[in-house]
Amino acid sequence: MNPYLEILRPFNGLMAIIALVLVGIIGKNINLPLLIGILAVFLATGGGNIINDFYDYKIDSINRQERPIPSGKISLKNAKNYGLSLFIVSIILGIIISVMVGSYLPCTLILLNCMVLYYYAHSLKKLPLIGNLSVAYLTGSCFIFGGLILGEIYVPLILSFFAFMMTLSREIVKDMEDIKGDKLENVNTFPIKYGLKNSSILASVFILIPTFISPILYFIKIFNVYYLVLLLIAIIIFIVAAYKIQISHGSDNSNKVSKLIKIGMFITFIAFAVGSI
Repeated sequence: MNPYLEILRPFNGLMAIIALVLVGIIGKNINLPLLIGILAVFLATGGGNIINDFYDYKIDSINRQERPIPSGKISLKNAKNYGLSLFIVSIILGIIISVMVGSYLPCTLILLNCMVLYYYAHSLKKLPLIGNLSVAYLTGSCFIFGGLILGEIYVPLILSFFAFMMTLSREIVKDMEDIKGDKLENVNTFPIKYGLKNSSILASVFILIPTFISPILYFIKIFNVYYLVLLLIAIIIFIVAAYKIQISHGSDNSNKVSKLIKIGMFITFIAFAVGSI
């Protein structure tokens, strides 16, 4: 893969795109402003990933040596300029969207999120749990962004909560995975400050809360019965992930659990879409 495409981490951007598409499907309204919003979110997410890699290049030289910056495929200067340029383009797209829908809120949110993405990479990620909360907020805000574009906020807020909780759990697990490199770089993550056992308990709590209350969305008639069918698969995956992170706190197991949570999130998002048809 081309290093300038690889550093965007397109799959992460895809998850953000799915959030906006889901809001459009559920609201039965995929219009031009929403399509522009999808592009804006993808670019902002990509910019955030690049800036994160810019500030993380020393840690990645230990934990992820194959990434474009530590491998030497992209210089630090080019990476920073690339990331900031994507932020600027996404903000411009946000302004266009706000003009089209007659509300300053979409532009304001994307400007705020670009700032959070930058300061997350610069300093927030070094603060125990604050960095995790920042990433969880950014993921959940994608649903809110789509709702602001379409003028529908109730259901997007509910979906935002589930995305927030699932992402928060995964971020804690990822910190458990990266604990070796983070210690060498004096990054004060939650697992480093409070220990792997406490981190595993917290991660399990954050994933099990949305897991057990998610069926409510069917009973309050937001989604149809097909939602429950797919959701059952995601529930099983989340329960397995919560169990596995309790029995082993090693880096390899944490990596596997992180992937399980991501798969569970993806299936949950599909359940949201299918359940709204």
